[in-house]
Amino acid sequence: MERKSLGKGLGALIPGADREDRQSGTDIEVGRISFNPYQPREAMNDEKFQDLVNSVRVHGVLQPIVVRSKGDGEYELVAGERRLRAATAAGLVRIPAIVRELTNEQSLEVALIENIQREDISAIDAAIAYKRLCDEFGLSQEDIAFGVGKSRSTVANTMRLLNLPPEVCSHLKGGRISEGHARAILSVDGEDDQITCARQIVESGLSVREAERLAREWTKTRSSRSIRANVSRETSISAKDPNALEIEARLREIFGTKVNFVRNKDRGRLEIEFYTDDDLERILMLICGV
Repeated sequence: MERKSLGKGLGALIPGADREDRQSGTDIEVGRISFNPYQPREAMNDEKFQDLVNSVRVHGVLQPIVVRSKGDGEYELVAGERRLRAATAAGLVRIPAIVRELTNEQSLEVALIENIQREDISAIDAAIAYKRLCDEFGLSQEDIAFGVGKSRSTVANTMRLLNLPPEVCSHLKGGRISEGHARAILSVDGEDDQITCARQIVESGLSVREAERLAREWTKTRSSRSIRANVSRETSISAKDPNALEIEARLREIFGTKVNFVRNKDRGRLEIEFYTDDDLERILMLICGV
């Protein structure tokens, strides 16, 4: 199956864009350009952005932005949001631009791909962009991973962050916790427990490793409460010991999902949860080593 051309520069999405330079573009009044409503990134690094503003103030905008015409001399941004915002902040009246005729879908796809490739995009914004590429363009996680130069498991794990409660997502977007912290929180069952765990991580300033230990202890405590509250025939014979809980914790880190390990005398079972067909295939690839 032919893969969509993501992650290969604007030329893969806008024919000829990679060959354009400043001389082949045109200068457009900044006030006539509206921002792309499909922009997936909601926050920018203030320090890096200010560095860009200072550079633009001294040297101008060296690489043209890409816009599409809205008619009557008005334009809509397609790619280059940081440059446009920096030009506005630097007080520039005009900015070099390349005008392209693009559909709404093409404009959306360019905006998503351009921002996924930014180093400073938040994990949540990336997850939202991945989901939109799946939902609105029918791309699989494998297609996206191939296009943006990441592993399929990385894309899948990033998308799983959307399962976190809104408060935890807010901590992640605000930089109070990292993606590593968020993945540790995902291993904790229950929205209330995830929120409480996140608050403790933020308030105590825990490292990712410390957060993982906290999540494991949280799961052990919850498992102990569950065993006492609802003892089944199987677990009444042999309740989970610390070794079994440690095995579960290690497997959760490997597979990035919930794992249940039950052992009864000389036999037992291992349950690995998955949430989508893509998630199942990701887990099978990890198990099979392909």
